[in-house]
Amino acid sequence: MQAQSFAPFASLAEQLIPHATEGDDGSHDLAHIHRVFRNAMRIHATEGGNGPVLAASVLLHDCVAVEKNSPLRAQASRLAAEKAEGILLGLNWQTADIEAVKHAITTHSFSANLEPQTLEAKILQDADRLDAIGMVGAARCFYIAGRLGSALYDPQDPLARERPLDDRTFAIDHFQTKLFTLADGFKTETGRALAKERHDRLQQVLDLFLDEI
Repeated sequence: MQAQSFAPFASLAEQLIPHATEGDDGSHDLAHIHRVFRNAMRIHATEGGNGPVLAASVLLHDCVAVEKNSPLRAQASRLAAEKAEGILLGLNWQTADIEAVKHAITTHSFSANLEPQTLEAKILQDADRLDAIGMVGAARCFYIAGRLGSALYDPQDPLARERPLDDRTFAIDHFQTKLFTLADGFKTETGRALAKERHDRLQQVLDLFLDEI
């Protein structure tokens, strides 16, 4: 993806895109980075914040790849923040801005379970979580299930009415265990409005899926 698609931070993107992703996870590839960037810029336009810090945080938030089923999953955002620090030091960024980027990256992850304290961190978390719900979120859910070798659903009890939810075994269980919980946790007013719309779309995906099975 060309750096120009990250305007108005194309120059920064050109520097950071080579570091933005690793591995072959199509749910955390450069297309994901670009979607999160567009979400972040949409929120930034109304909420404010430091644009370069936010853009760098978006571009580097997944610069370390850890699979969903890895025991290191909860450490992924911390590892990415540490890597981002080294990259930005190499570009002669100011210490305060590097620390702001590190905080945003460290707290963006659902698995890390940390509260973002700055506006840029709140926007990054909201922008990243918007990509986990809605139509794209549903697609990513099924994609990751395929990577992990999960079934789509339990044909005997798809909604887990008489069994424990198990999203490592059945893809649609992940809607209940995580995806449907995300909309209530958005940090910015703009993010909350966008999340409601995408949450409703996600519910429609599940409703249509259940109708067809």
